Amino acid sequence: MTADIGWGERGETPLPVTLDREAEEPLAVQLADALRSAAATGHLRGGDRLPSTRALAGRLGVSRTVASAAYEQLHAEGWIAGKHGSGTYVTTTPPSDRPRRGAEVPDAGDGDDLLALVPGVPWADGIERSAWRRAWRAAADAPPSQLTHRAGLTGYRAAIAEHLLRHRGLNVLSTSVLATGGTTSAVAELAFGVLRPGDVVAVEEPGYQRAVQALLSAGVEVVGVAVDTDGVRVDNIPAGVRALYCSPAHQYPMGSRMSASRRVALVERARTEGFLLIEDDYDGELRFDVAPLPLLAALAPDVVVHLGTTSKILTPTLGAGWLVAPPEVAAAVLSYRDRTGTRPSPAGQRVFMEFARNGDLGRHLRRVRREMSERRQLLVAAFDAAGISMLGDDAGAHLVVPLASAAAEENLLAAAAKRGILLDGLARHFAGTPGEHGIAIGYAGCSRAELAAALGVLVEVLTAAR
Repeated sequence: MTADIGWGERGETPLPVTLDREAEEPLAVQLADALRSAAATGHLRGGDRLPSTRALAGRLGVSRTVASAAYEQLHAEGWIAGKHGSGTYVTTTPPSDRPRRGAEVPDAGDGDDLLALVPGVPWADGIERSAWRRAWRAAADAPPSQLTHRAGLTGYRAAIAEHLLRHRGLNVLSTSVLATGGTTSAVAELAFGVLRPGDVVAVEEPGYQRAVQALLSAGVEVVGVAVDTDGVRVDNIPAGVRALYCSPAHQYPMGSRMSASRRVALVERARTEGFLLIEDDYDGELRFDVAPLPLLAALAPDVVVHLGTTSKILTPTLGAGWLVAPPEVAAAVLSYRDRTGTRPSPAGQRVFMEFARNGDLGRHLRRVRREMSERRQLLVAAFDAAGISMLGDDAGAHLVVPLASAAAEENLLAAAAKRGILLDGLARHFAGTPGEHGIAIGYAGCSRAELAAALGVLVEVLTAAR
């Protein structure tokens, strides 16, 4: 008998389960095996909610005793956990499973009722609703356009140029700015429009895997380069690369800042060997301790492609970012857009223009910096008191807790999920074999009260993992 366990009213993907009533193996064992296999192959993921035993039994046409016995077995093995008043959830994947290249990024919505403390999520709740509505209303006043703005709206490019000068110390002409759909889409445009299949691009290891996948999809060969507390290891960049993708202001995910001496060495090598530096400045505006070091684009505009995004300082809703590049690179990107008929959506650009025009953007960034600094202090104080070590500069919206092994990382993720918290392991940030183990904890995608309430659980699971 084959049945689809559809999570029905939730509209989620049905999961095929086959039960053979003629087999010697008990139905409860068959059902437990099927659900375990579904988690092992990725049909079920940590945080997915399972139907109740009553609902599951009804859909499969078996007794509730069968469903209950299967759940009890999986619970004993640590695959699932029940939350009072909420339901039953998948907690883990097999410890032997290596995260695959291109594995999905943990999403705040992936864990249903789990509290998502993962990096890459902005403090969208901090946007003043009156300012948000005002920006959208003003953006809607613009008449529909018959023109295609391949480089982006003129007003948006001017707003970005002013933003870069005010908040990142980069002085560029608005005509040097190209609008993008965000960092990943910009990397994809560079991969298809500037690079060629077979070109070798070095990337930080660990690093941003969506950018890696964008490069791989264009037939580009990717090689990992180790990072340390001073950023990417310049001496480890192999000869013959066409470009290096890096995040010097706040390395993702380890949180380090590239030192001034290493920036100089990197620029000198790029100029000498003729390769591009793709600078991802995803949250460079969010520094609390000191002013950020100058952008690579300010040091070497002739070899640096600077990328920025609104998704970390405001919200992914806008789907807007920017690119500043040497003229020949910008021209190649525009040529690619002309050939493919693609362009970044102007809607998010208009909203950003209005948000920046009357000062709401500057006020929001000041609030974000203050709020993220205070949240980080909460975590640091609790971890320091418990003797838990941390990595990362006093900046951004996440920090890293190192662990001794892959097993410790996997066990901690499972333990946190059982306690209602979704965390992010370092393993998935490697394109190759993970060389570091630990947990990246994001503190922007929840309320301050939720973060404070979760501190006790975080300290417990981290202490147990050590």
